[in-house]
Amino acid sequence: MAVLSSIIVLVAFSFLIYILFILSKLLNKVWLNPIRIQYMMKLQGIKGPSYKFLYGNTAEIINMRKESMGKAMSNMDHNIFPRILPHVHTWVNIYGSNFLYWIGPQAQLVVTEPELIKEVLNNKDGNYPKIDIEGFAKKLLGDGLSSSKGEKWANMRQVANHAFHAESLRNMVPAMISSVEMMLEKWREHEGNEIEVFEEFRVLTSEVISKTAFGSSYLEGKNIFDMLMKLTVLVSRNVHKIKFPGISRFMKSSDEIESEKLEQGIRDCIVKIIAQREQHRNERDESFRSDFLGKLLQANEETDRYKRMSIEAIVDECKTFYFAGHETTTSLLAWTVLLLATNEEWQDSARQEVTGLFGQTNPNPDAIARLKIINMIIEESLRLYPPVPAVKRKVFKEVQLGNLTLPPNTELYISPLALHHDPKIWGEDVHLFRPERFSEGIVKATKNNTVAFLPFGFGPRTCVGLSFAMFEAKITLSMILQRYRFTLSPTYIHSPVQLFMIRPQHGVQVILHKI
Repeated sequence: MAVLSSIIVLVAFSFLIYILFILSKLLNKVWLNPIRIQYMMKLQGIKGPSYKFLYGNTAEIINMRKESMGKAMSNMDHNIFPRILPHVHTWVNIYGSNFLYWIGPQAQLVVTEPELIKEVLNNKDGNYPKIDIEGFAKKLLGDGLSSSKGEKWANMRQVANHAFHAESLRNMVPAMISSVEMMLEKWREHEGNEIEVFEEFRVLTSEVISKTAFGSSYLEGKNIFDMLMKLTVLVSRNVHKIKFPGISRFMKSSDEIESEKLEQGIRDCIVKIIAQREQHRNERDESFRSDFLGKLLQANEETDRYKRMSIEAIVDECKTFYFAGHETTTSLLAWTVLLLATNEEWQDSARQEVTGLFGQTNPNPDAIARLKIINMIIEESLRLYPPVPAVKRKVFKEVQLGNLTLPPNTELYISPLALHHDPKIWGEDVHLFRPERFSEGIVKATKNNTVAFLPFGFGPRTCVGLSFAMFEAKITLSMILQRYRFTLSPTYIHSPVQLFMIRPQHGVQVILHKI
């Protein structure tokens, strides 16, 4: 009996020790460590809003965003930085160009100095990898090219580079042109009337990425695009909500349940497309193996197990490219048409350039590269309305960034939007649409701060689809300008919002005038 009592006491004592150990780790994570980091950074001149137990500054951020995006902008103002990222705009003015804030107990160091950003994004020593995405964002992008790291990323980048290199882009031009022709054929019904172009461009870019990367059509991938859009809304709605580890196993929100269904639905659709490609592989010519999906399936056959891609990895890559392949260009085209509709002198100049190069014939790859005015307009559009307003990196060990010593597990927050709207870089006319600032290239436009222009990232992780998106945008704008003059509709409401990317909340309505 005495032995049994001793065992019970020993078990109880062990359990108590275990509970105390767990509590001490939790206390360190949600209180002691944040206070230590906050003090350490303050000694280096880095300030910021005070850490609040468990939730950090998330409540403040959510309230700021609700207020800033709760109503439309009163006029055609391109100063969207305080609207889209009100917390960054407010705190950079209070605490300086680099400051610390908190998403729950996770430290976020906002960096807006170009030289420090250049060091982070170049990542020469591998000290600043991408963050590990989780939750809703993980369901949206999986472990694809945009989020993977190390050798897996290097292998995937090589596959993507092969699929989107210069010669491949030239071969994609006919598919891009035929897709734009399909869109413009529908536009004939709207001549002299209003048309909402954001949705038109969403369908167009979905068609283009389907044809060029997956050898299919928008209709075949429509369910995927629709589910990706629904999942994007869930990501944006939950981006600043704090979840405590382990709780989601037992208590799932309605958004979590819906996101799991969408994730499975997207996977099922992509697996079906893969199966169809495999089934008809021998019936197609070599081009059927040279598009993005074809390259992925070749990687699936690799004999080197370190380079071989599993079907799950292929699904993740397809999700990334279905999403990024049309979202970025949709946003770019919509904002560019808005800017041209409200700056008709630039619209006329662009049209003269297009007709001078192409006449009334379709664009060709060689002449597309000579579209200087169109290029300036696109770059200014990307400056004012960068598709992705912020990117993150993380340090896993103590590192030296400039004169700063960063503690382990600090996340670095870099905002292209903040850089693009900085008057110290661009001048006092920073919020005006002035494509001429790019007339002598990006370096001179940014006063030699090339890293101050980041619509597609910078360094080794620059978006692999940059050339693809620019080709598609130039072709689309050229073909529209050949046929139409467009003015802004009085029904347009200027209300930029962030749903993963920066988009017009109520679309972009223009009046089409046949030339």
